[in-house]
Amino acid sequence: MLDGHGALGWIPVTLLVFLCSLPALASAYFGLTGDKPLSILPLSAQPEDRSVKLCDRLKLEKKQHRMCRRDPGVAETLMEAISMSALECQYQFRFERWNCTLERRYRANILKRGFKETAFLYAISSAGLTHAMAKACSAGRMERCTCDEAPDLENRKAWQWGGCGDNLKYSNKFVKDFLGKRSNKDLRARVDMHNSNVGMKVVKAGVETTCKCHGVSGSCTVQTCWRQLAPFHEIGKLLKQRYETSLKVGSSSNEATGEGEIPQPRAPGHHQLTPEPRPTDPIPRTTDLLHIEDSPNFCRASKYSAGTAARKCYKDKNCEAICCGRGHNTQSRTVTRPCQCQVRWCCYVECKQCTQKEEVYTCKG
Repeated sequence: MLDGHGALGWIPVTLLVFLCSLPALASAYFGLTGDKPLSILPLSAQPEDRSVKLCDRLKLEKKQHRMCRRDPGVAETLMEAISMSALECQYQFRFERWNCTLERRYRANILKRGFKETAFLYAISSAGLTHAMAKACSAGRMERCTCDEAPDLENRKAWQWGGCGDNLKYSNKFVKDFLGKRSNKDLRARVDMHNSNVGMKVVKAGVETTCKCHGVSGSCTVQTCWRQLAPFHEIGKLLKQRYETSLKVGSSSNEATGEGEIPQPRAPGHHQLTPEPRPTDPIPRTTDLLHIEDSPNFCRASKYSAGTAARKCYKDKNCEAICCGRGHNTQSRTVTRPCQCQVRWCCYVECKQCTQKEEVYTCKG
């Protein structure tokens, strides 16, 4: 589990690309069926050659591959998006039974089902790609886009003062075109597309206007403004909240929990399309995440996760929930950490080394 968040994942409706980690030179798994590790090319490669090779190695559909190769910045942005989404997912679920396990077989099995976790993966992935593309435009890493050119903001003057709006308009257009239009005859496909759109909408809702004053003695006689996206960690936090309140739609047998096709009562606020959803039934036009079937409890090892045995927990906080009532083991260990740090003139920090005992709690099997 990665305990942190970083630089994105994206999920076309029929394709998921997720990167479990992204050091300087690492291996990653791409696509629902990809089972061979791919090495990220060294940074010493020429930008154009690196871009083309990355596009070739990614498991893309024909149109997506063409879009990837037409601008040298796209491939790098996809890689950034993959990493950012994966890390943020694992950060948001670090204290949960399902800790956003992205190993290929677990990920593939989760994506075959209509769980709340599946909904979150679609949303965080599309949000990540939207966020990364808008930032890449404003950073000058793309040939086909630059700063936001909203007519109500003085973006051309913003260049002069070092301000540059994140180009969400281009990003949204790119992502929608990249994901493509899918058939609306299948409930699952419509739910997946809805959840992808939720991710994009949350990014859009987080846009803020940043202004800089100019004038004599700091007076604000002249003001230059530009748009900036919220930090991606805030986007992840909002999507995690929507995961918690995800709405169940339609009806389905629940193979994940071992139950047959038994009508499930909906909690207050849950939206049911019809007892037997028809192809033409609408998907609610909301920013709520939607799921079709109940999730497994993720307590024991299964095809959806490794379970919670031996998982680290925090006593009096989440051990009871994560360990599923099985109890936890306690282990004492001695650790040495820097402490009593002070900044010394001019330019260094001086610390003492403190040794202390701490207890580590892990779930019983």
